[in-house]
Amino acid sequence: MIYIFKTSVQREEDIRQLKPYLDSIQPWAKWNFDLEDCDKILRVDTPRNDAFSIIRVLHTNGFQCEELSY
Repeated sequence: MIYIFKTSVQREEDIRQLKPYLDSIQPWAKWNFDLEDCDKILRVDTPRNDAFSIIRVLHTNGFQCEELSY
């Protein structure tokens, strides 16, 4: 399943801050940020149905995050 999130992540430094947390809750997932997109998109490809954990990790680290539905 591929999840797409709108975030407030702005810099590569922010991504480095989040990496250990995202890797720990979704170790089998592939994820990436598109900082060029106006919505600072986070894409997560995971076999698990767990959008809430991803959102919680970003919120806990001071970032906004909301799932987008297409």
